[in-house]
Amino acid sequence: MKTLEDQTLLYDEDCPLCSLYTTGFVKSGMLDENGRKSYCQLSAEEQNFVDLKRAPNEIALVDNKTKTVTYGIDSLIKVIGFSFPLIEKIATIKPIHFILKKMYSFVSYNRKVIIPGNVKEENKLQCTPDFNYKYRFLFIGFALTITSFVLFGYSNLILNLPKSNITREIILAFGQIVFQSLLLLKFHKQTILNYAGNLMTVSLIGSLILMPILVLSQFFQLPQTIILGWFGVTVLIMFLEHFRRVKILKLPFYLSFTWILYRILALLLILN
Repeated sequence: MKTLEDQTLLYDEDCPLCSLYTTGFVKSGMLDENGRKSYCQLSAEEQNFVDLKRAPNEIALVDNKTKTVTYGIDSLIKVIGFSFPLIEKIATIKPIHFILKKMYSFVSYNRKVIIPGNVKEENKLQCTPDFNYKYRFLFIGFALTITSFVLFGYSNLILNLPKSNITREIILAFGQIVFQSLLLLKFHKQTILNYAGNLMTVSLIGSLILMPILVLSQFFQLPQTIILGWFGVTVLIMFLEHFRRVKILKLPFYLSFTWILYRILALLLILN
């Protein structure tokens, strides 16, 4: 593995995802031991040539010799491409680069709702991405679509439930967002959308947990005890994760219980 030396990635220390992959670059040898640094620890000198408005949105790669900076997907291409030149050649082809750039923005602007972390408020510099309505709505729509299709498939495995259809599942998933958001009307709209993003991430996590049973059901006749038991464990995991996220967001704790209440009301409606 070739090491890209004298280059430093400025990562968001409050973002577990950012911390994970930048640590991976260093441990794998793609970057040297000084290859990552918290954005919050930028020196006064570095603040003169790093774009402080752009860096929280697009991870910055600082060339410590020339004092120049690369941003966003180009930073990652530069790091990975130094060890794997073929990947760099492919990633810089215009149509592919355009797609990668959009995918990077999709994740970066939503990273605080994909994997939230506790913010260290004592830091003078905060690596918080700008609130981007387009990418937030795209993420919510993406998660809602995946969740609806998975629940459509899974509910049809439960024999005691009426036959499902995709329209019903979309309405139920969207209704959950509306139901919970009505309880937050006194908060700023960005707070509501941050919560909605976290809510749909929890739903997405639940969908991923349910998918193995969906796959196995295509090959085997699974007992209802396994199907229902797996669903029950999934709901418990989702509840605990929802509770954790509400705490991080410093929102009312009762949101986790109204989340359960909505699902109970929806189930009663379906059964009747």
